Amino acid sequence: MAAPQNTDKIPPHNEDAERAVLGALLLDGNAIALAIQYLDSDDFYSNANRRVYKAILDLFKEGIDAEIPIVVDTLAKTGALDQAGGPAYVADLTNVVPTSANIEYYARQVRDCSIKRRLLRISGRIIEQAYDIGVEPRSILEEAEKDIFDLAENRHALTFQSAQELVPQTIETLEKIYHSGEAYTGVPSGFEDLDGLTSGFQKSELIIIGARPSVGKTALALTMAANMSMNRTRKIPVAFFTLEMSGMALMQRLIASEARIDSNKFKNRKLKPSDFKSLMDAAGRIYEAPLYIFDMPNMPMLDIRAQAMRIKIQKKVELIFIDYIGLIGSENKTLKSWERVGEISQSLKSLARELEIPIVALVQVNRDAEGTQPTLANIRESGSIEQDADVVMFLHRERESDKKAGEERPQEYKTELIVAKQRNGPVGTVNIVFLPQYTRFENMSQNS
Repeated sequence: MAAPQNTDKIPPHNEDAERAVLGALLLDGNAIALAIQYLDSDDFYSNANRRVYKAILDLFKEGIDAEIPIVVDTLAKTGALDQAGGPAYVADLTNVVPTSANIEYYARQVRDCSIKRRLLRISGRIIEQAYDIGVEPRSILEEAEKDIFDLAENRHALTFQSAQELVPQTIETLEKIYHSGEAYTGVPSGFEDLDGLTSGFQKSELIIIGARPSVGKTALALTMAANMSMNRTRKIPVAFFTLEMSGMALMQRLIASEARIDSNKFKNRKLKPSDFKSLMDAAGRIYEAPLYIFDMPNMPMLDIRAQAMRIKIQKKVELIFIDYIGLIGSENKTLKSWERVGEISQSLKSLARELEIPIVALVQVNRDAEGTQPTLANIRESGSIEQDADVVMFLHRERESDKKAGEERPQEYKTELIVAKQRNGPVGTVNIVFLPQYTRFENMSQNS
């Protein structure tokens, strides 16, 4: 069955506004600086106007003022003069407006019509795909979300603020920090040396934690989530997206960690009455914590975005953990691995900025880092993740499987937490402690 078509309506456009923009540009060479904040040549509905604007843009790129004879000559050289309406049409554009004073107003009108036309194209494609029984609904949703998100991202006019505007806003923010009495400007991780280095996880930042398998990425993230949501001073709402472990398994690990009970006792059925009491006490504390766990294997980025927005609005979460990037699903099977990871890291960074909260995402590092300190080059598909991340940290320690035969299992492992990148702060290494029997990390000072 064919999709219904509505062909009797002319797409939204404002040719008078288009001509006014072009006339202003021909009258005032400096007006192009305002126009390019809003428009590119594809935003013009009229083919003639589109050709003239492109010629003006090309001249601007060469540092040449767009005077009428020069624009006409440029169009003639490219064979586009007739399509642009001819010399008379170009010359008449300066009669549309008396000055360039209102170019920003006309440019916004042209841009708004262009947005509506693009939305019509997107919705038309959605309708066509929805009628095609061979196309998966998930694929339609993912493509539509990406198209609309890209349209929204690219339609913001460039803006600037003067020092007179920014200084009062900055002072107001600093005053709030000063009077708040809090030690850190961001969300504290609960690891003192790390928070001293980062001042906590900052709003709108994408934080990456990388390590080889079985070194403790999930354990560290879960410990941080517990530190935040169970903080005695202020319980910080946290969301945890688990794509690797089930929600039940994650909660079992968290309860054992909080109760300081060897998690192997669960498997071996060696729990004592005293252990069970500790478990109940720990479960009670966790029950009161504003911790929200999302359990869905192979969760697509579209679902993560939707659920993150919902939990931010409903529960006012201040930080999101994602375990881990490599398991985020994709409906587009044609993308290469590095392209898929690139899209995901860019989307996570955009989501952090949009929600104005930190997002902490876990990644695996490649085999080259086995037994050595990881570096930025060791992140799988590191080109995009390294570029998009504001903070990149690595865990490095001797793994339990690395101990020699016959050696007794250590009660704790000294672990290096390496801050290899911090866009707005220093880098460095802090020491923490891994307690394997509890699958938990703690400050070095707690175990010294």
